[in-house]
Amino acid sequence: MTAVLWAGPGVELSIDSAGREATISGQVGVRTVPELRAHLQRILAAGEGDLVLHLRDAEVADATGLGVLVGLHHRARRQNRRLVIAEASERLERLMRITRLHLVLARVDTLSAGGPVPQVGGSLPQMPSPPPR
Repeated sequence: MTAVLWAGPGVELSIDSAGREATISGQVGVRTVPELRAHLQRILAAGEGDLVLHLRDAEVADATGLGVLVGLHHRARRQNRRLVIAEASERLERLMRITRLHLVLARVDTLSAGGPVPQVGGSLPQMPSPPPR
């Protein structure tokens, strides 16, 4: 069951599976990032295992949108979780290649809500554990 968690100016965040799967639709940019980041961090804190983020209908408008993904990736690693980008738009895929984030962020092309996360291109590299604080 999908439920809208938050809607801002031109963007919507939906929960597909509590703490494990979410969808962003609309423009992710400097105007929407602060609240969106806070909601995504709460989603991450509420679950365990992979957090799958569906981005097919998301438009990453500027570097702040990429910054949200990078920040969420780092936060997930600190919590022994993994951020998985599902169904990224062509524009986002292009931005990730240009910035070389495609080498860092786990991605899948398609994923049905609630289903298992397939491994792309064999097994994804295991990230080393973050240093203790």
